[in-house]
Amino acid sequence: MSMWQGDIDFEEVAESGVDTVYIRSGLGCDYTDPYFEQNYERARAAGLNVGFYHYVTARTVSQAEYQAHFFVNTIQGKEFQCRLAMDFEDLTTLSAAEANEIGLAFIRTVEDLSGKGTVVYSDAYNAGAVFGGGLTAYPLWIAEYGVSEPSSAVNWDSWAGWQYSDMGNVAGISGPVDLDLYTDAMFLEEPGSVPGPVPMPEPSASTVEYTVKSGDTLWGIAEMYRTSVSAIVSENGIANPNLIYPGEVLRITLADNVPSSEMNNTYLVRRGDTLWGIAQMYRTSVARLAAMNHISDPNLIYPGEILQVSSSGSTGDVGRTYVVRYGDTLSGIARRYGTTVSQLAAANGIENPNLIYAGEVLTVN
Repeated sequence: MSMWQGDIDFEEVAESGVDTVYIRSGLGCDYTDPYFEQNYERARAAGLNVGFYHYVTARTVSQAEYQAHFFVNTIQGKEFQCRLAMDFEDLTTLSAAEANEIGLAFIRTVEDLSGKGTVVYSDAYNAGAVFGGGLTAYPLWIAEYGVSEPSSAVNWDSWAGWQYSDMGNVAGISGPVDLDLYTDAMFLEEPGSVPGPVPMPEPSASTVEYTVKSGDTLWGIAEMYRTSVSAIVSENGIANPNLIYPGEVLRITLADNVPSSEMNNTYLVRRGDTLWGIAQMYRTSVARLAAMNHISDPNLIYPGEILQVSSSGSTGDVGRTYVVRYGDTLSGIARRYGTTVSQLAAANGIENPNLIYAGEVLTVN
């Protein structure tokens, strides 16, 4: 459950036969889901078992540990019955070794700080092709749809939870919702709470180098590293953010505490876009966008142009476009953004929903 489901009638949810819900607490290092408190209070009032999950955006071990501290502090004082879940889906730019190192740092830190058991949430592909090693010491909550049972081609001997649909209908919830089967392994032996806040570590930063490839944009690179276009521009002395060259080497500093408000605050103009339409997407005005981007003629914008679109409505994972990654499916993207496969296909002119390509930019409104 997250902001994507809006207002939920948890009494109706409970009456429908559901007995357990997982609630997103937040993402990254500082973003708390705006429905977190409401969802928790209503779910507990309805007598439901509760679990919490955190969407990890880390690109370094240090960022992972920092985000783990934030997760534990967000849920402190709240009673829960289920293992604390790591939702680490955004693996862009990471090798399998890096993804495992980051994931292990996050989940170990969460257990150390909370004193509670954890679980790894992953789709079947990444549970077999990416995640493994030390992470297999923690139970697996596998996501795989349209099958009679989860894949055995994973690096775990068994699963604790199985998310078998992302298009479920549950009384009390508007629109499609994830459906899961949970074994006893998803539940804590001793339900309880995290008693108090833990001190946040002193934030640090590390620098990586990225070699620009043909077709890259600063917006896309910033997305991959969960940073901002302005930060990359400043660090590399780039005069024109719309002009970078294949082979160019960019320095990118990855701070532990980069604010979510600095992520996804740019927009890559595509053919057919209008400033009015972009303003509508980001809940702002044409005049504000024109002023922010020094646009003299609001009727004249160009494909490939990068616009600043900072707005109070944008957060780390509510961007209005999505860059397809290897292993993605349209159903998985639809689930993440609280929409449907048919809506995504229609919005992006996709004839075959089973055929999307890594690097493709999808509209996800």
